[in-house]
Amino acid sequence: MKCPFCDELEDRVVDSRMAKEGEVIRRRRECLSCKRRYTTYERVEESLPLVVKKDGRREPFDRSKILAGLKKACEKRPISTATIEAVTDRIEKRIQEMGESEIPSRVIGEEVMKELHQLDQVAYVRFASVYREFKDIDQFMDELKALAQQRRDK
Repeated sequence: MKCPFCDELEDRVVDSRMAKEGEVIRRRRECLSCKRRYTTYERVEESLPLVVKKDGRREPFDRSKILAGLKKACEKRPISTATIEAVTDRIEKRIQEMGESEIPSRVIGEEVMKELHQLDQVAYVRFASVYREFKDIDQFMDELKALAQQRRDK
């Protein structure tokens, strides 16, 4: 493992423990050159589908893109990083369980929307405004009215 501080390849594992119900192994490492410590995470490599973009391009599934979108939507909201990670885990797991070799990006976006709708309505509207590419204030207001109606129906 390459040290993130000095780029040296030699290190030693100081501590290992399971995380996320045994799905991940967390390792504390110490660089043998600069003596600084850092953490790595090891997980089973799963066969994730290719994502088919709107323009037809295909690219490998990238969990970090979901995480970045969620973080942006939840910026300055009372939502912990651990919660955002858990949401990302659930979305990734559902996509994997679909068992498809290719999945439209729209499906991933809708999964994110479902999770945000339950988590935080402000974050949901933020994400929806970018994801659904609202063209004007009327489309934005329609989404807000639908949210308000759902809230009243509860």
